[in-house]
Amino acid sequence: MITQGHCGSFRTELLEGYHAFDSAYRAADTFMIALYTAAASLDPSTTTVYTGTGEVSGTGYSTGGIVLSPIAPSQSGVTAYLSFLDAVWTGASFTANGALIYNSTQGNRAVCILAFGGDKTPVNNTFTVTFPANGATTSVLRFY
Repeated sequence: MITQGHCGSFRTELLEGYHAFDSAYRAADTFMIALYTAAASLDPSTTTVYTGTGEVSGTGYSTGGIVLSPIAPSQSGVTAYLSFLDAVWTGASFTANGALIYNSTQGNRAVCILAFGGDKTPVNNTFTVTFPANGATTSVLRFY
């Protein structure tokens, strides 16, 4: 089962300084997105690092997923937020039920889990994870 949410370990690691989404204070880390089948077991309270168990396999997909491009963190009032550019796999032939965003620079530490609400397949051989607009009420990562 795939349960969506920010990983609990990620929240603590933010306070410990593990994750750099931009280079304002140090070199930015590399964030990845890996795709998973419905057989995967991903839960925000227990998933702390990237795992290959239950990961998608198929044409156009490589183990570990692809690199994400973060949109610079922003703030509106008391809300800090950020999103990513869409993740796109071309020449794709596979089925995915969810995803894990993780920090490959910092020991593959888990950031958040995305549940797709069911199995998804490529459209015209392209699989796209569309991220919400970058904003205080819409971004994939928001902190109040």
